[in-house]
Amino acid sequence: MKNVPEEHDQQDEVDRLVRAWRRELPDLDVSPFDVLSRVTRLARHLDRARRLVFATHDLESWEFDVLTALRRAGTPYELSPGRLLTQTLVTSGTMTNRIDRLAAKGLVERRPDPTDRRGVRVRLTAKGQNRVDAALAGLLDHERALLAGLDETDREQLATLLRRLLTPFDERA
Repeated sequence: MKNVPEEHDQQDEVDRLVRAWRRELPDLDVSPFDVLSRVTRLARHLDRARRLVFATHDLESWEFDVLTALRRAGTPYELSPGRLLTQTLVTSGTMTNRIDRLAAKGLVERRPDPTDRRGVRVRLTAKGQNRVDAALAGLLDHERALLAGLDETDREQLATLLRRLLTPFDERA
């Protein structure tokens, strides 16, 4: 029974779940739960925490995703809608709706594409840049606090292992 902590060790909900499945179905290998159920639970907790941080900056998670894609693009902080699709993994209809909503809030603007008369570019406005920079700073403060229980070596090791797990998914995308 590898990876199941002793009674005196720190335990989480996944330990209880794995122990229950091993008791109920002892012939079934439930070891993937040791890692992937924790990743799933952690993703849910992080999503909730991020939504709370973004709300303090009057942003939704999807707004943050679009605005940070533009901000990362560098000056003049603009991308084509197609490039935004690639970076945020949404459909073109969804992206059009998102751009419309962000433009209505004054966070982005549509501009003609200088290289394609039929194309447009989406540009971050000064208001959008200020909002996303503040939200990013708030998010990083919050996430540093979440990682405070891990030293630098642990964080690097965890990042390496998660990268190894995630890379095949990113390569298929």
